[in-house]
Amino acid sequence: MTAQRRRAARILLLDGLDRILLFLGADPAVPDRTWWFTPGGGLEPGEDVRGAAERELAEETGLRGVDLGPLVAYGTVSFSFRGQRYEQEQWFHLARTTETGLDHSGMGEDEHAQLLAARWWTVEELRGTAETVYPVGLADFLGRLLAEGPPVDPVRL
Repeated sequence: MTAQRRRAARILLLDGLDRILLFLGADPAVPDRTWWFTPGGGLEPGEDVRGAAERELAEETGLRGVDLGPLVAYGTVSFSFRGQRYEQEQWFHLARTTETGLDHSGMGEDEHAQLLAARWWTVEELRGTAETVYPVGLADFLGRLLAEGPPVDPVRL
């Protein structure tokens, strides 16, 4: 099966307590396998990474007035969803919010099918969990971001 290529904007959204928002998801084709992941999604035609990050964040969280900061990381991931293989180039923006109440009403059908829960995580909780978290290495990267601030150039995750 040929992988569909896509570009995505992802958001490392931190609250006032330096907790990161992650969603618990599953592929409806494999519902017994779950993982935690950052908000974000695919770029629409003609959209840049920043515009996609702003749109996705509004759709998935309902949060307004989020301080969307710099690009801090990038990477490529392979996955399948509903039987389709994807090869995704993804870019991560750092963002901050003081609001933690979420509204998922702006999500599309596929997003609703995948989203099982939302949770704000501390770095320590991420380091201690046995659950699957994407991107791989998020806890250590987030720990560095909080200690040192954003990198001059985005780093590969």
